[in-house]
Amino acid sequence: MADQQALDEVVRFTSDLIRIDTTNRGGGDCQERPAAEYAAEQLAGAGLEPLMLERTKGRTNVVARIEGTDPSAKALLVHGHLDVVPAEVADWSVHPFSGEVRDGVVWGRGAVDMKNMDAMILAVVRSWARHGVRPRRDMVIAFTADEEASAEDGSGFLADEHPELFEGCTEGVSESGAFTFHDGAGRQIYPIAAGERGTGWLKLTAHGRAGHGSKVNKENAVTRLAAAVTRIGEHEWPLRLTPTVRAALTELAALYGIETDLSDVDGLLEKLGPAAKLVEATVRNSANPTMLEAGYKLNVIPGEAVAYVDGRYLAGGEDEFRATLDLLTGPDVHWEYSHREVALQAPVDSPTYARMRAAVEEFAPEGSVVPYCMSGGTDAKQFSRLGITGYGFAPLKLPEGFDYQALFHGVDERVPVEALHFGVRVLDRFLRTA
Repeated sequence: MADQQALDEVVRFTSDLIRIDTTNRGGGDCQERPAAEYAAEQLAGAGLEPLMLERTKGRTNVVARIEGTDPSAKALLVHGHLDVVPAEVADWSVHPFSGEVRDGVVWGRGAVDMKNMDAMILAVVRSWARHGVRPRRDMVIAFTADEEASAEDGSGFLADEHPELFEGCTEGVSESGAFTFHDGAGRQIYPIAAGERGTGWLKLTAHGRAGHGSKVNKENAVTRLAAAVTRIGEHEWPLRLTPTVRAALTELAALYGIETDLSDVDGLLEKLGPAAKLVEATVRNSANPTMLEAGYKLNVIPGEAVAYVDGRYLAGGEDEFRATLDLLTGPDVHWEYSHREVALQAPVDSPTYARMRAAVEEFAPEGSVVPYCMSGGTDAKQFSRLGITGYGFAPLKLPEGFDYQALFHGVDERVPVEALHFGVRVLDRFLRTA
């Protein structure tokens, strides 16, 4: 079991990593190297030989391997990203890069996404080194750059240019799973991610006839674009249930003593109450307009207008997604992917999933573990190119009223110290037995 030093270190590591500003605005100006150097130093202190790799100067990744006791066992990838999304200082109660520990809570950007998990990994590995512990399987530890943008400088670069570092890895674990979800009625649910929707970030371009803003113009690019964006925003996507989502609905229904009627999914979600939040975003594809660009002067009709749409599709749903976008954009608007990544599925009847479940149940016996599909995506997409099946498993025991999902990319991101301690214990238990 993780020792007291590991519990102390996970808090310190989380705070230290938050204080290293690794803001990724998507324009390539992020510098993960200081955080990578910090992580590499901690790994070296555990007797490992971390490699630091860059595609672009300053966009640094760290990879190390721990040799397991069973040479016949397939290796496990344990990974976390070092970059974070931007934070507006004026909006926060504390400085987002202070790493302040106050009233038993660690504050700052990355506290839940995902410098907390990075710190847990480091604390567990260092605890093992102190006690001479070796896992059953070889474990590849990876800290990546650029997850909050395209991952081209991070997991994509590692998967494409350094696949040899992940030799033997068949499964991986990373963010967004095994956190406490309180249903408001006294139940504590721990969802473990066994799938991700695919990423289809879109650029829409409308062309028209430029002209004076006072003249009649039936070929107005802005009007054409606005019409297409409205159609996309108002479109009701049909239900599409993947195996992971089916399993999630079935287990949640059983937990609440509700008949599993998958012919009326919307009705079933309504009966699940607050717990429906774990599933409702993943029963359909989606496309949400997010950005508009057009014009350079109020009285000039521009010849071009551009919009961006955050599209997500379920496993097996990309063809439907593309065909629907063709219809919704129409003949006057062209669309293309600005970034595309695959949807993922992971089995919920695997030995690895069972061991994750058992690790959570050991330290949270009052909780109920269920599978779920992430509405967004992680570095698991890029690592899937290497045949690695990805799960979301970054355990945190959270108090009621602590809205974990709302703090992802949100204001006043923070994590309780006790949640970090729980995470270290559960992660240690899982990785020892994985």
